[in-house]
Amino acid sequence: MPPSKPPKVLTDLDHRVEAVTGHTIDRLWKHQDRGLLDEPLHRLAEAHRSLADAETGVTFYRVLLERLASGELAVDQALFVRIDRTVGQLKDATAIRDACQEVMVAALEPLEAAKPRVAATGADLLASEFAALLAISQGAKLHQHLQTGRLSVVTGANVRVPHPVLQRLEEAELVVRDTSHPLHAGQPVSLTDSGRTTLTGPARLAAAVVPPPRVGSWPAPPARSR
Repeated sequence: MPPSKPPKVLTDLDHRVEAVTGHTIDRLWKHQDRGLLDEPLHRLAEAHRSLADAETGVTFYRVLLERLASGELAVDQALFVRIDRTVGQLKDATAIRDACQEVMVAALEPLEAAKPRVAATGADLLASEFAALLAISQGAKLHQHLQTGRLSVVTGANVRVPHPVLQRLEEAELVVRDTSHPLHAGQPVSLTDSGRTTLTGPARLAAAVVPPPRVGSWPAPPARSR
C-alpha cells in the first residue's frame, strides 16, 4: 500500500477555524481558490494560509537546530557558529509566526462571536437549483435571443440554466444580475453573499450530490413536494 499523503501543516487554531466555518482546512482553502467565500471568510482563509506558512518556517529551523545538536556533526567552532545562526533564525521565524497568529485571531474572533453564522437561506433549494447556483459561481451571463426573445443563462462551463431557475435564485436573493449591460450583449450574473454562504454550507454540500450535467443540457426539475 502506498504511503498516505502527509497532512497539511497544522496550526494551533485549526480546530477553531473548522468549528466556526464547518469546513475542513482543505475544503476552506479550495473554496477560497474558487472565489466562493464572502469577505470575512476570505480574510480568515488568507490569515490561516499565512499562519500555516509561518509555522512551516518555525518547524524548519527547529528541526535544523535539533540536527545540529544531535551529535552527527563534529563539535567545533564552525558548529557553534551554525547553532548561533540557526537560533537567531528560529527566533525570527517564531516572531513572524506570533504576528501571523495575532492577525488570525483578529479574523477568527468576530466569526466566533457571530455564530451561528450560516443561515438556512437556500436550504429548501431543489437539487437542480443548487446545481444551477454551483454552475453560476463559475461565471455566467443572461442572454436574450434577438429573434425569439428567449432568455437563458450560459455559464462559464457552457451549461445553460433555464430562466425560471434563475428567477427562483433571484427571488431567494442568492444571485444578482448586472442590469447595466443590455440583454442582447449578456448581463453578468454573480452570487450574492447569501449565495456564497448557501453554496459553501457544509450541510448543503453533503446533501447535494448532483451528477455533472452534459454540455448544452439541464436536468428537468422534479415536482415540488410543497
